[in-house]
Amino acid sequence: MSAESSNPAEPGWRKAGAARSLSESHASVAVPAGVGFWRKLLAFSGPGFLVAVGYMDPGNWATDLEGGAKFGYTLLSVIMISNLMAILLQHLSVKLGIATGRDLAQACRDHYPRPVVWFLWVLCELAIAACDLVLLLQHRGFRWLEAVVVTLIMTIGGCFAIELFLAKPDLGGIVAGFVPTAEIIRQPAMLFSAIGILGATVMPHNLYLHSSIVQTRKYEQTAGGKREAIKFATIDSTVALMFALFINGAILVLSAAAFHNSGHQDVAQIQDAYHLLDGVLGVTFASVLFAVALLASGQNSTLTGTLAGQIVMEGFIDLRIRPWLRRIITRAIAVVPAVVVIGIYGEGKSTALIVASQVCLSMQLGFACWPLMRFTGERAKMGEFVNPLWINVLGWAVTLAIIALNVKLLLDIAGLTGG
Repeated sequence: MSAESSNPAEPGWRKAGAARSLSESHASVAVPAGVGFWRKLLAFSGPGFLVAVGYMDPGNWATDLEGGAKFGYTLLSVIMISNLMAILLQHLSVKLGIATGRDLAQACRDHYPRPVVWFLWVLCELAIAACDLVLLLQHRGFRWLEAVVVTLIMTIGGCFAIELFLAKPDLGGIVAGFVPTAEIIRQPAMLFSAIGILGATVMPHNLYLHSSIVQTRKYEQTAGGKREAIKFATIDSTVALMFALFINGAILVLSAAAFHNSGHQDVAQIQDAYHLLDGVLGVTFASVLFAVALLASGQNSTLTGTLAGQIVMEGFIDLRIRPWLRRIITRAIAVVPAVVVIGIYGEGKSTALIVASQVCLSMQLGFACWPLMRFTGERAKMGEFVNPLWINVLGWAVTLAIIALNVKLLLDIAGLTGG
């Protein structure tokens, strides 16, 4: 079916755009004119770190801890490749939000038929958690929210820097771990962990989140202004995601150094890692640092999860309801299934369930990447900001690789179950 809109003011879209994305914060952060590169970059810095939170949340901890304990440094290459994929996909989210004035959820709503829109919305809601603090911070100004998130990220980074110093990892093993190996594809158990890392790293709701919050900057609505905004927003997200690469790599390296060669390869629970760290590293405060970093990580993920929930709900179904009611709905969607599953399988299986949930997120990722590539590759929608050929080729290669890996994992699981 043709994607052409009946509204001549909205070329390339089925429907005209509705309200602004995240309207209470839209264009609320001023961008100074006539200043140098660093002042301009500072004005655009922040959204990338909110997005980076999703790349270092407790789901990442579970997959990285399990991968390091079981397979040593081998899966470092998966973390690196996942991070490079994330940099590309977040850049495309930035382009979509700035060039079209729509976040990814709004773009899906204005392009696809209603049944497809509702299907994609349900998939997104399954990936989102909620808390109340983020809405309070929004009313204080979006910069307050960004400041809290960056502070928590720096706390996580500081804790892991100390942990790595204490763990004394094998530098040669780390370097070798960043080299991809076919063994990851051949071994079903290793592939499962790798897909879990991919799902925990390139999280689908981050694509929706980033395409919205990048519009909190008050940049000039001209071709030059948008081009400048895309450039600085991409630098912001790339720097933030490289910091996320350090955190994820640090978790896996810490797990590999502390557990893989010390008789604890079966460590698969976050709580087990917490209790074992003091004894393995030989200091009494290692577990405390681990707990502080985990607390900061969990708080960060709930902050940005609530924000993503608001963007997804308003963007896909254009539903704008009272904040308290939206929080109840989002929390019920996110928390009730988790409580039921934990009730059935028990708290002792919590980390295994987290790893499985990250695999499920990876399987949802294709449903976010496909429309993102579709929209940013259409000149009718993007105008002069349409993807160049090399970006299209690379982006579709990433999307199809993600889908292919997920299909292989499903077939492997089906084979194991059938056997």
